[in-house]
Amino acid sequence: MANKFISEDYMDIIIPNRLVDTLESGTSVTYVNSKHSIANIPRDRIDFCTLGIFNYSNFPSLFTLDASIALEQIGVNKIQTNPNFSLFGTGTLIGILDSGINYQHPAFLYSDKSTRIYTIWDQTITDENAPVNEDFPYGTIYSREEINRALKVPNPLEVVPTDDEIGHGTAIAGIAAGSIDESNNFAGAAPLSEFVVVKMKQAKTVTKQFFSVPENAICYQETDVMLGIKFIESIARELNRPLVLCIAFGTSQGPHDSLGSTSTYLGNITSLPKTCVVVSAGNEGNSQRHFSDNIRTGIPYAEFELVVGANDKDFFMEIWLEPIQRISLEITSPSGEKISNTNPAIRQSRRYSFVFSPTVICINNIATVSETGTQLVWLRFENAQSGQWRFRYNNIDNTTSVINVWLPSGDLISTNTHFLLADPETTVTSPGDSVAPVTIGSYNTLEGGISYFSGIGYTRKGEVKPDLAAPGTDLIAPSGNTGYSVATGTGAAAAITSGAVALLMEWAVVRGNYTTITGREVKTLLIRGASRDPNVEYPNRFWGYGKVDIYGVFEKLII
Repeated sequence: MANKFISEDYMDIIIPNRLVDTLESGTSVTYVNSKHSIANIPRDRIDFCTLGIFNYSNFPSLFTLDASIALEQIGVNKIQTNPNFSLFGTGTLIGILDSGINYQHPAFLYSDKSTRIYTIWDQTITDENAPVNEDFPYGTIYSREEINRALKVPNPLEVVPTDDEIGHGTAIAGIAAGSIDESNNFAGAAPLSEFVVVKMKQAKTVTKQFFSVPENAICYQETDVMLGIKFIESIARELNRPLVLCIAFGTSQGPHDSLGSTSTYLGNITSLPKTCVVVSAGNEGNSQRHFSDNIRTGIPYAEFELVVGANDKDFFMEIWLEPIQRISLEITSPSGEKISNTNPAIRQSRRYSFVFSPTVICINNIATVSETGTQLVWLRFENAQSGQWRFRYNNIDNTTSVINVWLPSGDLISTNTHFLLADPETTVTSPGDSVAPVTIGSYNTLEGGISYFSGIGYTRKGEVKPDLAAPGTDLIAPSGNTGYSVATGTGAAAAITSGAVALLMEWAVVRGNYTTITGREVKTLLIRGASRDPNVEYPNRFWGYGKVDIYGVFEKLII
């Protein structure tokens, strides 16, 4: 029987545990955490337009990657060379949930050529001879012993065939904790930490089709992300070692208010002892993919305009509203055709075709999204006509409120598709909007300013995000099996911060100075020790509470 997590005949749905018993008898369900499980639902039982019995929040969001030597800038060198500290991450684990890892690279080896990776779960490899793991029912798990055995043969991939074809995960892991390589002037921030790695599989084609995302787009679905988090957390708990989980990807889907499934999950584990989560703020700051407006009493309607690039045929757009607010929507295509949506109703769905272009728009007017209680107008475009589209939103109840509109993140669409009057604020991606984890923006170490692409806060509910900023431009990173290149993005900034946090975890947990420290407390210490410009007011939407400075953390602990 085909594995349902791999099969395109099934969609993977996020189900609140309280609703599992309402599913049809015989439905395959995998427990994730105290709040959520994953159900494998036959594709033919889901109406892509109406969503059937499911809510928008049940469908897994699609995540894109956030990174395409700065150690001195965040105080790591001072901590490592100071004999009172001499911290290198010994005894700590760094969780890498990403595109994989090139385990043969010297950056992930000890001086005796053995691996620094404790385990790899490759979600993409099916081994029919491997025992079935009910908690992680697909992919293949490789142990340290298997990796070391592979490293001793001429072709390691014949023994452990996992690799990182994209290179993103390899770069993130190396920036965080790559081994010292003096000949190439390279070292990760925590060069003696060990790794727990999850190579995520690409989102299912059926999921991409559901969201009107091109089939060749590189993205990862939320169900695989959540199980990856569970795997890394379980290994850290099994070993009873401090964990720093690095999340170097994000999505512009969802309400940007920390209430999404993954954001909630990360918030919960950040409250656990010896566990810290570091998340990138996303690279959407200058993407022109966010629009916002204040809807006021006495103003019956307003408009926004969207330019669609010639190559962006299939994509989606989300309009998020406050609970007090209801709108109806009128759309004008570049050729002048108009469509009008009826007033909001629970589970209302319409599919519109145009006469003068092959464009089809499926509009879901979801009066209440279960996890947030807000209204969502969700549009999916097929064969979108290029040019300038106009959207009029009518203020049905004559209320004063705020409207937020987001386009997909990363490479799910090109930069040619954008809003004409875009708002760069509230562009921190999810799960960077989660309140408890440490969310990291990026700054340029040469110029000293915030990186042009760095996601800008705050969240839709006004929570301070990003929390801090770290170097994220042209960081040296491992590439391939032996080489080095540079990485740029808030993902790189999150990686270097993750390594810095591992040093703090070594001091606190491994050396017995504060063995029950939580991720929330780590964030407080990072904020307290941050480097701040006396001429800048903090917190702010760009820097949060300032620049990461791990040496400053220890200075504040002493003084």
